Amino acid sequence: MMRKAAFVLACAAFAAPAFAEEDGGLLSAGTKVGNIASLQRGARLYFNYCSGCHSIKYESYSRLAEDLKLSPEEVLDSFAFTGAKIGDQIVSNIPADHAAEWFGKAPPDLSLEARAKGPDWIYSYLKSFYLDPSRPVGWNNTVFPGASMPNVLWELQGVQVAHYAPAKPGEEPAVEKLELKDKGRLSGEEFDGAARDITAFLQYVGEPAALKREAVGVWAILYLAFFTFLAWLLNKEYWRDVH
Repeated sequence: MMRKAAFVLACAAFAAPAFAEEDGGLLSAGTKVGNIASLQRGARLYFNYCSGCHSIKYESYSRLAEDLKLSPEEVLDSFAFTGAKIGDQIVSNIPADHAAEWFGKAPPDLSLEARAKGPDWIYSYLKSFYLDPSRPVGWNNTVFPGASMPNVLWELQGVQVAHYAPAKPGEEPAVEKLELKDKGRLSGEEFDGAARDITAFLQYVGEPAALKREAVGVWAILYLAFFTFLAWLLNKEYWRDVH
């Protein structure tokens, strides 16, 4: 059980919801939900690094295959680590009683994470982990101080350390900036792309219909433009003899 607990701890829960001000220093995610390649990359990263603990129970494997232009076989082979079937909802393989025992409560479902906090929050959160020996898991986060989740992406990002601003007497020192101490497998630009892809995937999961809505919207605008042109021609023809 200790080995299982250690594994689960490596992908522990996002902390409870917290909302950031628009001027709270969040980074711009720059996500494009209509970018299918980005969603595919984000899905692979999510299932490799996050799905061990977190469910996205309002999404099904079949809907994922349809929207991300993947075959059912590809989805099951790459993402269904729990032995699920193509029609099943996407849930974590952690038993609820074990999750409550290890974490105090089950890691939250992330289906609506992007809608609750916004893509900029998630993107900034993923980039803002730093070493903090005072925390139980050894990590902290500048976007959500005291977060219970360790940096599950540290192998990709590398290890960041915090530099603190001078504190007033009786106050805790605030993090002034983060510095990369040990490089990860990805360059800074590549990791930004990985964090953006994960964010885009969670943004899609929060509203899968957005993909079809955007596609329909383009055709609706083209139809209206064409109808307006026909109406203009008809109006011109109708009033030609009157003038």
